[in-house]
Amino acid sequence: MTAESAPRRKVVVIDDDRSYRAIVSRNLELAGFDPIECVDGPSALTLLDVQCPDLILIDAVLPRMDGLEVTRRIRKMSSCAHVPVILLTTTEEKGQTIAGLEAGADDCIAKPLRPDEMLARIRAKIRRAADGTVQPLTRLPGNLAIEREVRRRVEGMIPWSLLYADLDHFKSFNDRYGFARGDAAIQLIAAILTDVTHSFGAEGDFVGHVGGDDFVVLTRPGTDVRISERVVGMFDRDIRVLYDIEDLERGYIATTDRAGASAEFPIMTVSIAIVSNEDRTFTSYQQVSEVAAELKKYAKSIERSVWVKDQRRS
Repeated sequence: MTAESAPRRKVVVIDDDRSYRAIVSRNLELAGFDPIECVDGPSALTLLDVQCPDLILIDAVLPRMDGLEVTRRIRKMSSCAHVPVILLTTTEEKGQTIAGLEAGADDCIAKPLRPDEMLARIRAKIRRAADGTVQPLTRLPGNLAIEREVRRRVEGMIPWSLLYADLDHFKSFNDRYGFARGDAAIQLIAAILTDVTHSFGAEGDFVGHVGGDDFVVLTRPGTDVRISERVVGMFDRDIRVLYDIEDLERGYIATTDRAGASAEFPIMTVSIAIVSNEDRTFTSYQQVSEVAAELKKYAKSIERSVWVKDQRRS
């Protein structure tokens, strides 16, 4: 991909000062970014519900909801909790910087901004966020962020449930239709998981993309089954739009295996394994991962879209 064809990084600028907002946005545009302006916290949070940027700049002093509270709420959003946040403070006093960092900001810059320093910090934060913590295809948190979230819940001794979702027969679909339609299937399940978790989950829920067609949702007991049932139903309905009509009418993909023999592969389904500390104790990220992988293997042995929940106690 050439520099000209590379997608421009999106930066949300939240500031009620129109002239200052315009100056920041202009500097971002000249540096090759795509700025999105918001006048206050509530409007920004509404935007972030449906659009995930690469970085968020927040003025610490805002009407209706100050920058610290906006930052705290962003950190509780499943869709944008991983996005770097830079807080624009009014002074260089350590107290304001400490408050910003404790609220969840990744960095604090005192106004007035020096454009070169601002752009250098933005590039550094985006670079770091993209280094193994965000999956480029889905823009969801990746392995490092998933591990951090699981560890936080295990060590925090709070009720949690982990949903490990995986697509069945994805490889045959990808081989039959090509990587572009395969990517569309990955983006479809990512969107379904994100939307359903937002609609039916709890505050602070988390959606992550392990890689390939594997995803993780972290929620709470009581919402885990509700989310899983809804995801299964929506996926079975929506995945059909990615198949050719003749394959749908047949009910399977007709192709050949590596040895050249004829093979039939069913329409893609989704398997979800639910692991929870509701009735058993987990002491490590590794233990959670192993139980989830074992349960997912059992779920994938069932020839339909399905969710299964670990019923063992300890």
